[in-house]
Amino acid sequence: MFKRLKKKWGIETDTQLVIIFIVFAITGSASAKLALPLLNFVGIQPEGFEKVPLGIVLYYTIRILVIFPIYQILLIVVATLFFQFKFFWKFEKKVLKRIGLKFLFEKKTKD
Repeated sequence: MFKRLKKKWGIETDTQLVIIFIVFAITGSASAKLALPLLNFVGIQPEGFEKVPLGIVLYYTIRILVIFPIYQILLIVVATLFFQFKFFWKFEKKVLKRIGLKFLFEKKTKD
């Protein structure tokens, strides 16, 4: 399984694969942890959604939407700290293009 993943990602060593997994783990955990204080800072708390029908679903939807940009930024920061910027920048561009943000990476031509 890991051989296929290494080939798909263009990774040559097991060490680099382990580092990449560590970067994903740190980034995922940190972004989930950072979302809560950020939501509290802007005044969005679960208690505020108690009287709203499906309020808890709405709260967690908002929380996930907040986690996403935090994750994207942290991924690049943590990857850089682990000397994996090149791999994760390529990965990041691919993900953002797939969700419809292709315009961020298009080269502008002079008229």
